[in-house]
Amino acid sequence: MTYVVTDNCVRCKYTDCVEVCPVDCFYEGENFLVIHPDECIDCGVCEPECPAEAIKPDTESGLDKWLKVNAEYALIWPNITQKRDPLPEAKEMDGVEGKFEKFFSPNPGSGDA
Repeated sequence: MTYVVTDNCVRCKYTDCVEVCPVDCFYEGENFLVIHPDECIDCGVCEPECPAEAIKPDTESGLDKWLKVNAEYALIWPNITQKRDPLPEAKEMDGVEGKFEKFFSPNPGSGDA
């Protein structure tokens, strides 16, 4: 089992989760975070920290797409371990349906740089 970041993180990108991760398995895109599934130790401390409730255990049904997205982008985006401010539009975008298809950016974020 691993945890995955899902649709509601897009254009919110709260980073409360990265600060509590004991193995630093979060990676940052321009407007989305992902969890590296091979680095995640399944501790679950990140899940309740996400204000957008975008982090789910991969044991929930229908998350195959998210496992693939997280695995793919964790290999190419920079690691992030420090909390930062969410995106300016985070509150208004929280809960919007279909954000990945409409707004996802494959561009990397800055990570801890």
